[in-house]
Amino acid sequence: MNILDKIIFDKRREVALKKSLVSTAQLESSFLFGNRTISLSKLLRNSPTGIIAEHKRRSPSKPTINNSFSVEEVVTGYESAGVSGISVLTDAKYFGGSLEDLILAKAAVNVPLLRKEFIIDEYQILEAKANGADAVLLIAAVLTPEEIKNLSEFAQSLSLEVLLEIHNLEELQKSMVPSLDIVGVNNRNLKTFEVDLNYSKDLASAIPEDFVKISESGISSIDTVNTLKSFGFQGFLIGENFMKTDNPGASAKVFIDQLIGKN
Repeated sequence: MNILDKIIFDKRREVALKKSLVSTAQLESSFLFGNRTISLSKLLRNSPTGIIAEHKRRSPSKPTINNSFSVEEVVTGYESAGVSGISVLTDAKYFGGSLEDLILAKAAVNVPLLRKEFIIDEYQILEAKANGADAVLLIAAVLTPEEIKNLSEFAQSLSLEVLLEIHNLEELQKSMVPSLDIVGVNNRNLKTFEVDLNYSKDLASAIPEDFVKISESGISSIDTVNTLKSFGFQGFLIGENFMKTDNPGASAKVFIDQLIGKN
């Protein structure tokens, strides 16, 4: 069993337990459930940088990335830096995140928030809406075409945007449905955690122009962003590159300033 299979195995048990403790009616009655969402795709289309910065404490390949800063410190730093959106990891066991991180981020900033999670059930989309998300992630590698269609339509019915993550042409071809807003190419193989930017370059032309294209993982230089822009990418999800530093927000600001030619 590879790491992705382990994560999904544990996630199914976790979701089943949560369903037994918190009903969908309770989620729907949440204070944040009726909040108006902010469009991540619109901001990416109009942004000069397209940077989506990530709050990420750890990962299966990096047991500790950064535990030194509160969620509020990280996300307010990102907002001040001028990011287009913020990705918040909510998986606890493998990434050290939580839904509370999402709530705290929502209270602290006014930029679109992506719930970064291994979503396998509509219940998790209700959780996302109830805890302040503006967009949700669906991962093609762990979902069937029917699940992608149903989950994305359900998310959009709640005014949540949908980022579909793919890693190869097969995943792209099985996953294209109208109820997507953003298609992201993950340069990291979730089964081995190896990173190769050629995945984005090779898949760029195959992604329909109807969707905003973003590249995820392994992005750490201005040259890489500019190269990926030439392939039609409008967004760039960067987590570890900022989080591993002494001040993620300041690192994001330096990066964005360089990208737009301020430095």
